Amino acid sequence: MGKALLIVVPLVLLVYAFFDLYATPRARVRHLPKWAWFIVVLVPIIGPLLWLFFGSKQQKRPPNAHPSRGGAVGPDDDPDFLRGL
Repeated sequence: MGKALLIVVPLVLLVYAFFDLYATPRARVRHLPKWAWFIVVLVPIIGPLLWLFFGSKQQKRPPNAHPSRGGAVGPDDDPDFLRGL
């Protein structure tokens, strides 16, 4: 089982880093051009980690990214609806 993890974890990391790199717009790539990051990601274990930590800019959340919790969510949470039953 331990030998399988030594193969599976770096492979999953590599695939994730490639898809993340491919999906990242060119404007959000830092330090190197996108084609150079593809080459860096090929380096086992260290390449994908470098991409994940240093290659792309963090996406900022808008200030109102969380849904408001003030209103009723469903009919069973609405007191007016429940009174009418």
